Amino acid sequence: MYVDRRVITHFDFLIPIIVIPIVALSYYLISESSVMLATKQIIYFSIGFCVFFLFFLIPIRKIEWLIPFFYWIGIALLLSVEFFGSQKLGGQRWLSLPFTDFTIQPSEIFKPIFLLMLCYIVKQMPPPQDGYGFAEFIKISVFILLPFLLIAKQPDLGTAIVLLSIGYGVLFIIGVNKRVWIFFALIIAIGSPVAYSFLHDYQKKRIEDFLSDKPSYHVEQSIIAIGSGGLFGKDKNEATQTQFKFLPIATSDFIFPALIERKGFFGGFTLLLLYALLIFHLITLSITFRNDYFTRTMVAGIAFALFIHVSANIAMTIGFAPVVGIPLPFFSYGGSSFITFMIFFGILENLLAFRFDPAHKLVKYHS
Repeated sequence: MYVDRRVITHFDFLIPIIVIPIVALSYYLISESSVMLATKQIIYFSIGFCVFFLFFLIPIRKIEWLIPFFYWIGIALLLSVEFFGSQKLGGQRWLSLPFTDFTIQPSEIFKPIFLLMLCYIVKQMPPPQDGYGFAEFIKISVFILLPFLLIAKQPDLGTAIVLLSIGYGVLFIIGVNKRVWIFFALIIAIGSPVAYSFLHDYQKKRIEDFLSDKPSYHVEQSIIAIGSGGLFGKDKNEATQTQFKFLPIATSDFIFPALIERKGFFGGFTLLLLYALLIFHLITLSITFRNDYFTRTMVAGIAFALFIHVSANIAMTIGFAPVVGIPLPFFSYGGSSFITFMIFFGILENLLAFRFDPAHKLVKYHS
C-alpha cells in the first residue's frame, strides 16, 4: 500500500516520545497493585491505540461539517445517563456495555466532541481584531454551558469544571474583548454563593474539608505516602501506604502519591517534567499555527485539558484543592480518560500530518 511520504514527514513524533514513558510507568505501578487491573488496562491501552489510528486516518477536514451532528449525539448520550446510567462511586456517570463488564463514561467521551465543536465554531466565526464581543461570546457560551450543566447534574462536578475551563480557556487564547471578561468575572463573583447552595452535600463536605485546618482522611493518607517516599522511594514491600491499602484509590485518583512512595521525589519530578514538556510543545504548536483557527483551537484545548487534569489531580493529593475525581492523563487506571486523550492526539496528529492536503492549502503557516 502506498503511503504519501509527506504524512510521515509532517507527523509529530515528539508527542509519542513523551507520552509512551508516561504510559509505561503507569502500567508498572498498576501491575504492582493488581494483576487483574493491569490485564484490563492492557485492553484499555489496545483500544486507545486503535482509536488513535482511527482518528488519525479519518479525513477530519473534509467531514468537519458533521461535527455539529456529533455534538448533539454527545448531548443525547449525556442525557441518557440520567435514565440508563450505572451508579458507582457516589455518582451516576457510566453506561454499561451490553454483555460485558465494561462501562463507558459519556462525559469523558464527550470531551473530544466538545473540543471539535469549538474548533468548528471558531473556524466558522473567527474573532475580530479586538476579540469576540458580547453577542459572539454568549453564542459560544451556550455550547459550553449546556454540557457543563448536564455533567454537573450526574453529579460529576470535577469533569464539568474541566470542560468549562477548557471551553473558556480556549476562548481566552483565541481572543475575547476584555470588557466581556470583566463582565464575566463579575457574574462569577456574584453567582458563586448561589451556585454553592445547589451543590450536593458530599461536594460541600469536600470544600469544607479543604478549607478546614485538618485534611480529610484521603488527603492525609496521600500526604503521608508522599512524605515517606523521600528522594528515591521505597521497595515494594516497604511501601506500606500502598501495599496495606491505607492510600485510597491508589491506581486512579491517588496514583501520584503511590508513585512518589515507590519512586520518591525524582520519580514524581520525572513525571511532571514529561507533562511540562508535552504542554510546552503544544504551546509552540499553537504559535506555529496561529492563522489556522481549527488547528490552533484544537492545540489550545488539548494543552488546557492536560494542564487542568495534571494540576487539579496533584493539587488535591497534597491538600491544595478539594478532592475531585480528575484522573492523571495517560497515568491513572481506567479506559475513559486514556481513550479520550488518545482521541485528542489522534485528531491533532491528523491535522498536522495531512496539512499538505488541498483542504489546507488556503492556510498560511508560520514557523
